[in-house]
Amino acid sequence: MYQKESLEESLKYFFGYDSFRPGQRKIIEEALANRDLLIIMPTGGGKSLCFQLPALLKPGLGVVVSPLISLMQDQVDTLRDNGIGATFLNSSLKTEEVRSRELEIIEGKIKLLYVAPERLLAAKFLPFLDLIAEKVGISAFAIDEAHCVSEWGHDFRPEYRQLKQLRQRYPKIPMLGLTATATSRVREDIIQQLGLKNPGVHLASYNRPNLYYEVQDKDSRTYNQLLKNIRAQKGSGIVYCLSRRQVEETASQLQEDGIAALPYHAGMNDEERKNNQTRFIRDDVQIIVATVAFGMGINKLDVRWVIHYDLPKNLESYYQESGRAGRDGETSNCILFFSPADQKKIEFLIAQKTNPQERRIAYQQLRQVIEYAEGTECRRTIQFSYFGERFPGNCNNCDNCRNPKPVEDWTIEAQKFLSCVARCGERFGMMHIIEVLRASKKKRILDYKHHLLSTYGIGLDKTADEWKMLARSLLHRGLLDETNDGYRVLKLNESSWEILHKQRTVKIAVSRKVTDDLISDYNPKAAEAEMLFESLRILRKQLADAHSVAPYVIFSDSSLKSMAQVRPKSLEDFAKISGVTNHKLKQYGTQFVIEIRRFCQENNSENSPGLPSTYMATLELHKQGLSVEEIAKERSLTTRTIIKHLSELIEVEQPVDLDSLVIPVRQEIIMQAMEKVGDKSLKTIREHLGENYSYEEIQLVRAKWQRESF
Repeated sequence: MYQKESLEESLKYFFGYDSFRPGQRKIIEEALANRDLLIIMPTGGGKSLCFQLPALLKPGLGVVVSPLISLMQDQVDTLRDNGIGATFLNSSLKTEEVRSRELEIIEGKIKLLYVAPERLLAAKFLPFLDLIAEKVGISAFAIDEAHCVSEWGHDFRPEYRQLKQLRQRYPKIPMLGLTATATSRVREDIIQQLGLKNPGVHLASYNRPNLYYEVQDKDSRTYNQLLKNIRAQKGSGIVYCLSRRQVEETASQLQEDGIAALPYHAGMNDEERKNNQTRFIRDDVQIIVATVAFGMGINKLDVRWVIHYDLPKNLESYYQESGRAGRDGETSNCILFFSPADQKKIEFLIAQKTNPQERRIAYQQLRQVIEYAEGTECRRTIQFSYFGERFPGNCNNCDNCRNPKPVEDWTIEAQKFLSCVARCGERFGMMHIIEVLRASKKKRILDYKHHLLSTYGIGLDKTADEWKMLARSLLHRGLLDETNDGYRVLKLNESSWEILHKQRTVKIAVSRKVTDDLISDYNPKAAEAEMLFESLRILRKQLADAHSVAPYVIFSDSSLKSMAQVRPKSLEDFAKISGVTNHKLKQYGTQFVIEIRRFCQENNSENSPGLPSTYMATLELHKQGLSVEEIAKERSLTTRTIIKHLSELIEVEQPVDLDSLVIPVRQEIIMQAMEKVGDKSLKTIREHLGENYSYEEIQLVRAKWQRESF
């Protein structure tokens, strides 16, 4: 067993990274202490590392329960390319392959085993599991996609319910449940169904600052709108459609228009579906057009955009599907096309459900999606409220925040609405309250004698849509609560009473502004860096094809961009790039260094990473131990300019001693703030932190954050 003095050294040795992402270190420490854990961490947040690193540091075999063959293959390929002993057992293997892998496990050559729940609990496999426990030892069971265990999850799988047998059969072996999304009800269900004992529960923020969210109204020529969007995007992308027929038609149309696209849906045969998925993962085609059957087990890190051609069925699915973009931390776009006609399609599908409770919940989830699509507030505020996370808004990375709508004071209207909720006994939903406010004469209103309430008819000055807009705003911002049982009954909370008692004002965006502008790729690299990045991508693809793996298994886009910026010309310098392990250095280092040298020679590039000489002059004075003020005085520049130099030097991994500029404890607090409010706006971060933190130190720490957001 390999053991280093610190977790950071182990992280660098096995995975090539210098520091943990927020929350990872504490989770790993608890896993090493053999504690049961429930980990809710968004896609791209580094969830896998939370069970992989402890398995490598503890004696015995780590068993990972994974639902999809493609996911197992992908993660095992990535681990093995890092020189880590990992394997999987599933139905895709021949008998002799299974026996060979089982022998490797018993001989202690494997540290991580991926297996499907059906195989794990099969009568023939359990004795082998007992043998592993006896001969090698089992360090932990990691249940990936743990939301599948809950009937309240968006992808319930009955076979996951049987996993509680693991706790009964191996009561002393720790168990970890991991998933990207889970409401409070699903979290409780996971703990109960897996039999977790006093688990450490870790809820990471759902915010992924690198994703741009946008909703576009479908126009009359929908396909042309889609084509225009695709041609404006860079890199690999996914187009999600509601039906198999539309998947086939859209993929065919894109091919006719010269776009490298392939279809993917459950109606295709296994071989064709697998082939199309592999070609997409290995960058042989740019686009996959798919139903929601595609993506759950895909570990492709460099998807640059996701377009929902049709309305998703619920917000949890939308968060998961759109979250397949930008898993490497690079800027990526998530676009949703919206048309009221899509609502009718989904309502028809819901109507086919025979269970009344399932139908009721499905209708509620659809209404929440409609509210997201029609919402005028920060998209993140609306999304995260579904999962119970309060987001302050102003993310500066969604269409509503980049094109803010006029804001008006609607405190009086909010008081009217909340007062009506109270007078109706907090027993009704949004539409009932609006009907009372607008003096409806429906039988339901009269039967409850709500036409006799003092709030009856006091809202005739606003349309029903305007009242809906207000109600949604109150719900998304946590100023009003709603039951999540399919009935959507409104409930007052502490903030509601503050509004009623005139202790809080309510301002909302009151108009919907449609824009055809697409997000551009901000923070553009220098032209030379872009050219080198493309050269390195070509080399990566050649190596990936030679090894029969996906390109991102070799190196992520983030690592390539660092190489293009820093331009290491020796193996020693190459080893310092984030994502370069000792194993990868030996496998690929020489080829990449030769390519970088060739590029620099052909383009007459200097040894510096494409930075102006003024930046390098600042760096030299910093390395001599001068303070920011002393450097500014020495160079006759403002301190603001020096901070800018140092920030950009940090981003391209130059040797800036950040600890000498911002003490570590303040760095950690600033990073925690960025985890909550994002890293795009210095003003937003400072408003969250307060006046005790300066813009200068936030800017420096943000540079480190952005560099490490791989």
